[in-house]
Amino acid sequence: MLGLVENHSLPRTAAFFDLDKTVIAKSSTLTFSKSFYQGGLINRRAVLRTAYAQFVFMAGGADHDQMERMRAYLSALCRGWNVQQVREIVAETLHDLIDPIIYDEAASLIEEHHTAGRDVVIVSTSGAEVVEPIGELLGADRVVATRMVVGEDGCFTGEVEYYAYGPTKAEAVKELAASEGYDLARCYAYSDSATDVPMLEAVGHPHAVNPDRALRREALANSWPILDFHRPVRLKQRLPALSVPPRPALVAAAAIGAAAATAGLVWYASKRRATVM
Repeated sequence: MLGLVENHSLPRTAAFFDLDKTVIAKSSTLTFSKSFYQGGLINRRAVLRTAYAQFVFMAGGADHDQMERMRAYLSALCRGWNVQQVREIVAETLHDLIDPIIYDEAASLIEEHHTAGRDVVIVSTSGAEVVEPIGELLGADRVVATRMVVGEDGCFTGEVEYYAYGPTKAEAVKELAASEGYDLARCYAYSDSATDVPMLEAVGHPHAVNPDRALRREALANSWPILDFHRPVRLKQRLPALSVPPRPALVAAAAIGAAAATAGLVWYASKRRATVM
């Protein structure tokens, strides 16, 4: 349990959640690969590779250097893609693709934090075209996500404006704390990845969720709670558990090509497969 309802005479608090493999059971961007193919954003070969990429992601994901190479690749690949088209594809398929893979345990935690009077913030390396709608679905109060530059023609230029990854996530958490009046010593954070250790260290109540090996070692060394989420469930099957109306979303960061992130993980998967072979 998360304790009693917040004392509102004290500074405000929040719960910060990573998204992929923390709140949902898969990669948010890879999950949309078939929809992106049907919308003409990626080809059949990329769709086939995303199945392998999803397996690699679930088995442990990429390390820092691979993520940096991935960022450069996806930035170039998404150049010229229409942002509105990506948003429309996500909106049309969100409930069918994301609703069934939300962890019941995560949904319950979000409910408990809201009931206790805490804001809920999704902090994800994925793009806001994916993260923002998922945040709204979950009733999150704020979203921090990677964003890319959008040209006057409404298409991605291929340049990264803000990359919500590693230490940058921790910086975003601290900036939100300053602007919203959160007491970080009383805040909570949840993630599955060692790349989010800076974010976890920024709060008084860090939690490792389905942790990778490096994060598990860090959690054990620091006596952080380790949580096992393993029950994906459709929200409509557990409502009104998440019936708390979302407060006006003050989006901390917006806009990236969700399909571009998919392609980045496809690239990583193909590189890893080549290494194995």
